[in-house]
Amino acid sequence: MVEENFARLERELGLLLRRAHASSAALARDVHPDLEPSAYVLLGHIEATPGVRASDLATYIGVGRGTISRQLARLGAIGLVSRRPDPDDFRGQLLDLTDEGLRRLSAARAARREFLLRALDGWTAGEVDALAEQLDRLNSALAAIRQHD
Repeated sequence: MVEENFARLERELGLLLRRAHASSAALARDVHPDLEPSAYVLLGHIEATPGVRASDLATYIGVGRGTISRQLARLGAIGLVSRRPDPDDFRGQLLDLTDEGLRRLSAARAARREFLLRALDGWTAGEVDALAEQLDRLNSALAAIRQHD
């Protein structure tokens, strides 16, 4: 690869990240008016892995335990996340979405999918799959680098 390839990639990723950040803020507000943009991803991961520990969630997202603790406290305070004792570790707690958290996340997810359907109108299923595959590959590579740093 040459310098021009990386320059274009950097420009396109930068634009995508800026647009995604703005979109995440709107999606978070759709879930709850007081929700931070980063919380949408937290809620999605808790839904996908019921009973996840906060430390595992922090590792998955790539933030420190203090950051995740503050975000989870906020999600609990607005009634979207519940905690229960970890039967394998008396000090630990397991996280789940409340019924309200599931309802609000589902509504926001439907809105997000509608937005993506509009954005990808005209793309073939193969093109969408190829994009998803390459994004998965990039995310895996980024996670691997982060683990080694």
